[in-house]
Amino acid sequence: MASASRSSAAGALGPAPVRLSLAVDGMTCASCVGRVERALKAVPGVQAAAVNLATERADITFKGAADPRAAIRAIEVAGYSVREDSTELVIEDMTCASCVGRVEKALKQVPGVLDATVNLATERARVKHLVGAVAVADLAQAVEKAGYRARGVSAATTSAADQDSERREHEAQSLRRSLLIAAILTLPVFVLEMGSHLVPAMHHWVMGVLGVQTSWYLQFVLATLVLFGPGLRFFSKGIPALLRGAPDMNSLVAVGTSAAYGYSIVATFAAGILPQGTANVYFEAAVVIVTLILLGRTLEARAKGRTSQAIKRLVGLQARTARVERNGEIVEIALDEVKTGDIVLVRPGEKIPVDGEVVEGASYVDESMITGEPVPVSKGVGAPVVGGTLNKTGAFSFRVTQVGGNTVLARIIRLVEEAQGSKLPIQALVDKVTMWFVPAVMAAATLTFLVWLFFGPTPALTFALVNAVAVLIIACPCAMGLATPTSIMVGTGRAAELGVLFRKGEALQALRDVTVVALDKTGTLTKGRPELTDLVPAAGFEYDEVLALVAAVETRSEHPIAEAIVAAAKQCDLAVGPIEHFDATPGFGVSAKVAGRTVAVGADRFMTQLGLDVTSFKTVAQQLGEQGKSPLYAAIDGRLAAVIAVADPIKETTPEAIDALHALGLKVAMITGDNAATAAAIARQLGIDEVVAEVLPDGKVQALKKLRSGGARIAFVGDGINDAPALAEADVGLAIGTGTDVAIEAADVVLMSGDLRGVPNAIALSQATIRNIKQNLFWAFAYNAVLIPVAAGALYPLNGALLSPIFAAAAMALSSVFVLGNALRLKRLQAPLSTEVAH
Repeated sequence: MASASRSSAAGALGPAPVRLSLAVDGMTCASCVGRVERALKAVPGVQAAAVNLATERADITFKGAADPRAAIRAIEVAGYSVREDSTELVIEDMTCASCVGRVEKALKQVPGVLDATVNLATERARVKHLVGAVAVADLAQAVEKAGYRARGVSAATTSAADQDSERREHEAQSLRRSLLIAAILTLPVFVLEMGSHLVPAMHHWVMGVLGVQTSWYLQFVLATLVLFGPGLRFFSKGIPALLRGAPDMNSLVAVGTSAAYGYSIVATFAAGILPQGTANVYFEAAVVIVTLILLGRTLEARAKGRTSQAIKRLVGLQARTARVERNGEIVEIALDEVKTGDIVLVRPGEKIPVDGEVVEGASYVDESMITGEPVPVSKGVGAPVVGGTLNKTGAFSFRVTQVGGNTVLARIIRLVEEAQGSKLPIQALVDKVTMWFVPAVMAAATLTFLVWLFFGPTPALTFALVNAVAVLIIACPCAMGLATPTSIMVGTGRAAELGVLFRKGEALQALRDVTVVALDKTGTLTKGRPELTDLVPAAGFEYDEVLALVAAVETRSEHPIAEAIVAAAKQCDLAVGPIEHFDATPGFGVSAKVAGRTVAVGADRFMTQLGLDVTSFKTVAQQLGEQGKSPLYAAIDGRLAAVIAVADPIKETTPEAIDALHALGLKVAMITGDNAATAAAIARQLGIDEVVAEVLPDGKVQALKKLRSGGARIAFVGDGINDAPALAEADVGLAIGTGTDVAIEAADVVLMSGDLRGVPNAIALSQATIRNIKQNLFWAFAYNAVLIPVAAGALYPLNGALLSPIFAAAAMALSSVFVLGNALRLKRLQAPLSTEVAH
């Protein structure tokens, strides 16, 4: 499709030309080819450009380095588009925020890559590139050159999740094993050295039984086993990173422990070359640092596993097998063998394996794990069913409509993974800081060493070494790298449990800043379908009698009002008799004979035409009008029989949701194509602050722009189908629906339950997540800002206090664990309005 290549030999007079091939959409004729070629040749640095209409490809030769972005811009300005794709990678061996920056930089330098974002918490990279320009092998090679390992993510959701889970569990086991070995070997070193300083009896025993030199030899052996056993991981990754000029957290640990270990070796085996009084050993500092950092990593791995539990739970909803009808027999097969069109049988208490449509039987299905709705949903012939939901009572069979990655559950999992792997704007500052943070820390440690060496008290070399190592160890940027992504992971996972899907992680931050929530009326505030809301019979007539006769007449009409009346009669199990002499008067009403009785239904003017007086229903009609309903009248055998109202009723949960939005301090507006009187009546009923009525779908965008005047930030809530332009125009678009393709593609946030209560819940989740991120970032930055000077010895002139490298290592480990623990608090977040059920 598209490819990028570099000429094999560089010319003697300049850099080798680079060729780039782009897949171009929208070309229809030779003039299109000419336009694209002219546009590309005008791009600075382009030596030649050839466009092929048949292959829809543009082959571009650059004089030096390729600039794909400039070429794409030129093609788009000319009125065409370039096909793009995205690839996801699992990145291994990242330990801190500076690793993230280096991996991103390496990926962005691959020809054909347009953008790359890396997430430390999920250990994933999402690479946006030109179609076919880059293979996974090219991306993996670039990552490996940067000092890390990468592999492509499997297309199968379940297997990808299983692979990740297995890899993380293997890593956690390796860390636990290393920690145990390190702790066993470290304990004697710590007891021998620190015990001698703190416990007089231990000091006498060491001096009298072992002797100082023997004690140091023993510490040397144990420390060597720790550093080049469990601690080897820091050297194998940190030293190469240092040699590449891209030091990371492992480099800090490797340099710090090497300094303590190396100095101790000199003191043990060649004390004569050290200044008088400086021959001390720091084996215990080196081994305790390694052990504590392994402890921190082990706790991190455990907490990281908990942050991804939402994905594990969603994957766990998938059934493993399905009972399918094949050749007249019922066979149980693996889920990946189910095909579209198969007939699947589901028994009471079983999970529904894939998406489909009921063809036989009926039941109630618990869809709470998908939508957050606690009440089981009735399913009959023709009803859609969703894979992963739980059949409660009856047995039924359904025809498969979607399998594999196309099922609703698979799409939900994909959305949650994408949201968890995204970067918020707030992360940009962190990325900028952490790229230079580790080199800055190494410079600070060097400066600390030199200041103490030349200006410190005796023994200056000892003070210089200890304080420089403390600076190196305490300044690890792990907490900075984990602060944002862990909160996003836990926050979006908790949202998924509540039936709120953040299609884009950025919406998490944008939603917090919203000041106005604009709502579509039909299908959002209301049920989206007309229902019989009122039927008030006149004296001498019964409710069921009138409804049965009116419904019989309306069976001949295709008007939505007629359908609502017929549906109401069926719901009441009323027999609808045959009719004759049906007559429709446009703009007035309809009439017919039903079982020998004359029935007429229509507006007040129709009743007047029939010579009937409707003033007896004046009060009722006025009340209906105030509620935004248009009254109809029924006449039976020449007598006024009833006043009827059909309307799109407000959802039962809507008033509660509007109140919750007001409680959050938000202004609520309604944008609708309905007439002004009806819209105003609904707004009064619900307490809506502003109404924009009689608006066509394309006019909703203008209405949003008007609402935005004065700097307001707008969230628009619609059904995701006819509201697509408005959903795109709003700062945040929220689609209310049941996860249809259109709803998912149109919005930034999808409310799976179709319940408006999801809107205040989504906003509350956004506010809580951003608040959590800020707490984490404050802790991570404040921790380093305060403790690096302390580690360097800033307090020594005031009170003689110095920070031991051992305490520095403990504080560093606690910093990351604190950030992860704070993020995990979001798992317990209670939504303002409960729409879920415990399961």
